[in-house]
Amino acid sequence: MPRPAGPFRGAPQRRSRALLPTLIVLGVLIASYVLIVSFWTDRLWFQSVDFTQVFTTQLVTRSGLFVVFGLLMAASVVVNGMVAYRVRPRYRPMSVEQQSLDRYRDAIDPVRTWVLTAAAVLLAIMAGASAAGQWQTFLLWRNGGEFGQNDAQFGVDLGFFAFDYPWWRYVVSYGFAVVVLGLVVAAITHYIYGGIRLQTAGQKVSPATTAHLSVLIGLFVLLKAVAYWLDRYALVMKDNERFTGASYTDVNAVLPAKTILVFVATICAILFFVNVWQRSWTLPGIGLGLLVLSAVLLGGLWPFLVQQFQVRPSEASREAPYIERNIEATRSAYGIEDVATSEYRATTDVSEGQLAEDSATIPGIRLMDPIVIPPAFQQLQQVRGFYSFSDPLDVDRYNVADPDTGVVSERDMVVAVREVDADGIPAEQRNWINEHTVYTHGFGVVAAYGNTRESDGAPTFAEEDIPTEGVLGEYEPRIYFGENSPGYSIVGAPDGTDPVEYDIPEDPETGGERRNTYDGEGGVPIGSFWNRLLYATRFQEANFLLSDRINDESRLLYDRNPRQRVEKVAPWLTVDVNPFPAVVDGRVVWILDGYTTLNSLPYSQRVSLSEATSDSRTARPALAAQPDDFINYVRNSVKATVDAYDGTVTLYAWDDTDPVLQAWMNAFPDSVKPRSDIPTPLMDHLRYPEDLFKLQRNMLEQYHVTDASTFYGGQDRWVVPADPASNIDVKQPPYYQSIQMPETDAAVYSLTTTYTPRGRPNLAAFMAVNADARSEGYGQLQILRLPSNTQIDGPGQVANDFESNADVAQELTLLRSGDAEAQLGNLLTLPVGGGLLYVQPVYVARATGEAAYPLLRRVLVQFGDSIGFDDTLQGALDQIFEGEAGVETDEDGGIVEETPPGGEETPPTDEESPTPSETPTGTPTQPADLTAALQDIEQAWADAREAQAAGDWAAYGEALERLDAAIAAAQDISGETGAGGDTSGG
Repeated sequence: MPRPAGPFRGAPQRRSRALLPTLIVLGVLIASYVLIVSFWTDRLWFQSVDFTQVFTTQLVTRSGLFVVFGLLMAASVVVNGMVAYRVRPRYRPMSVEQQSLDRYRDAIDPVRTWVLTAAAVLLAIMAGASAAGQWQTFLLWRNGGEFGQNDAQFGVDLGFFAFDYPWWRYVVSYGFAVVVLGLVVAAITHYIYGGIRLQTAGQKVSPATTAHLSVLIGLFVLLKAVAYWLDRYALVMKDNERFTGASYTDVNAVLPAKTILVFVATICAILFFVNVWQRSWTLPGIGLGLLVLSAVLLGGLWPFLVQQFQVRPSEASREAPYIERNIEATRSAYGIEDVATSEYRATTDVSEGQLAEDSATIPGIRLMDPIVIPPAFQQLQQVRGFYSFSDPLDVDRYNVADPDTGVVSERDMVVAVREVDADGIPAEQRNWINEHTVYTHGFGVVAAYGNTRESDGAPTFAEEDIPTEGVLGEYEPRIYFGENSPGYSIVGAPDGTDPVEYDIPEDPETGGERRNTYDGEGGVPIGSFWNRLLYATRFQEANFLLSDRINDESRLLYDRNPRQRVEKVAPWLTVDVNPFPAVVDGRVVWILDGYTTLNSLPYSQRVSLSEATSDSRTARPALAAQPDDFINYVRNSVKATVDAYDGTVTLYAWDDTDPVLQAWMNAFPDSVKPRSDIPTPLMDHLRYPEDLFKLQRNMLEQYHVTDASTFYGGQDRWVVPADPASNIDVKQPPYYQSIQMPETDAAVYSLTTTYTPRGRPNLAAFMAVNADARSEGYGQLQILRLPSNTQIDGPGQVANDFESNADVAQELTLLRSGDAEAQLGNLLTLPVGGGLLYVQPVYVARATGEAAYPLLRRVLVQFGDSIGFDDTLQGALDQIFEGEAGVETDEDGGIVEETPPGGEETPPTDEESPTPSETPTGTPTQPADLTAALQDIEQAWADAREAQAAGDWAAYGEALERLDAAIAAAQDISGETGAGGDTSGG
């Protein structure tokens, strides 16, 4: 039969033509809905933390920059395209080139407006997005003031470099983009429509095209003149081979060259503008050639000659004034200009009672390493498998009353909060309801004294268990906001509704499991259908609409990490990577430090923030690292808190003299509270921030030197030593500890570090900062510089001494035998007894098994060349100082030997541990057969090391076999005599 004619034949074509517009409309609607979801949910979050102004200011600023700069770009494209089209030549000489272009003109003419509009819109979006990304630069420009200090080269207030220069630099670069893209659009249009005829005989460029292109090229060259002017200021911020800032060559060659080039470029631009009427490329071409030649000769050759023939022959003296500028600016920018440096003539000799004057420091030495003992917290205080603790733990201090005397004293503690961990929920119970509505919060603070331990080596807890018990008093124990909180939780219910949130396993009143209903103000209300729809889209979860667990009183908790919350409400801050919890006035709060930073301060040394703050803890990685940004100015301008129950974020102006903080407070009024509003209970826990101290110690590796010639020579450079407790080559972290510095009256909560000379392992200096925010001396950096003619071992050498000491090696070998594993804790350095005392705890844990956790079994100490090794700090100190250190620690007795958790049981010990020998490295009396076995271990180990050094691998293997046999014999003997005393020598 014949195919039907008429409308049926054309219907598929009409449907296909309608499909594309339909898909475009649907795409636009979906994209618009996604944008609305992102915008509105962000607004709700900021409203929930009472920082709506921050959201509004960001939105208005970004939108304004996007629109203004996007429209400017679009206008440039459209205007240049239209002008080029309107001035096209009416007559085009016939040529092969023009015949080829006729086909393009015929194709483009019907859609010319659409093509130009599409190009303008695309480029406008790109330009607007770029400008919106500069919102912080814009706000600093609008709100920044003065520093009240001028730079060394131009005599301009530092506020120009901090606030104005970055914005004007961006505006100029944006101007280049506008002009270049406009020039490209104009040139293409002129070529297509015959204004530019590359292959046609006669005139190559029409007069109208010449005028148009001359204006655009003139604008480009004029912008280049402005760029040359700004380049002059950039010299004091450039990175040279040795330092940041303008060098002798920059000041005496590059700077004059840039100034001359400003005038040359301006004249060249004028020639192009004049060409609008003259319409000849001769003079503009000569001007452009002169500019290029000047740039090569003045900007390249002249500085090269000055550097080679004036600077290099006497570089130290030529660069000295500029190095001095760099030293002064750097020390000021990083807050290290007032470091108190003193010579510390450390002794290596020991005598009885030598530590008698250090009674404020020795008892507080922290033996509980927050990096090593998290498994002990997990095993002893986890209570249920779905709880977890942060790793590493944190160090804080609390006032604690002595139970016997009632005397209140400040005690250093290792602290953590018990957070809920969704990964610990049994697999059969893992579902959306349990993960997001039942297991919603952690419970309680766990704290252990830093300087004591139980008889088996476990931490001595000052606050523990569920419900919490201890010395921290009454407080709200529920942790809804923490470092390991679930991605989101839905909490809250109307009055009278049965609670569903898991609270504690055993209620003291009923003995059964207790449930709870959140009654705080934190989170976003999601009772309305609209909010539920928004968050169902955001989290791609239909249960927001379907589940009956969501009711009119439901609140959604998300973005719960304390650091994330502070960064969100204060995006202009760089936040310290290590928040820590504290019990403050009946609440658990997270305390964070915020920094204001710059990258444009004259002469201040520029460093990588990530590299300068990295150490063995960030390398594990146990802590998140800072972003890899480059900075040359930092201030700890803000102290922040995040309430662990309701998520309230509070910002306090800590350094209200900081001009950068003042600029941000102008941009976001009322977002930062004055320092006077900090409550006293919170002030008790504020401390000197860790990342700032790392930055400062990094800068002081070089900038402890204030003499330009010494700095240039580099002969007095320090380095932060590698962490001897780590198996990779990374910096030793700084340590919080309460110490009494020489020639001071009392112990102060401090943050400490050590330095070694570059290329040498011995100790060069010890540095501490007063970290107690309540102290008048808070923030005072103090360096104890060791004389170069005294050999004091550095941390690496001390660690080697410990391992290579025969008696210590024997005991460590026994501790590491079988299924046990010895872990070395933080190696602390303390300036006591007129010298340097090293203290390192030694932990033992089962090498395998989920129940394994470390127990403090021994303490290693070294003073000068003397080493002590005992199960208590007191015993180890007494070994060194001729039987009497002169100070009493807070420890209660020695270790009661038990197999590390997870190991097999051994017969209990009935006798007391042997009395430590008065010999610094001596060991208690052993049974004869065990002594012989230990001697065999020592001899085999010595033979193995000697064979290894000589490269005799056959003898090395034979010595290792004898070592294994001797260790096995010692283990057998130790098992037989276990009931008679501590046969491991401790």
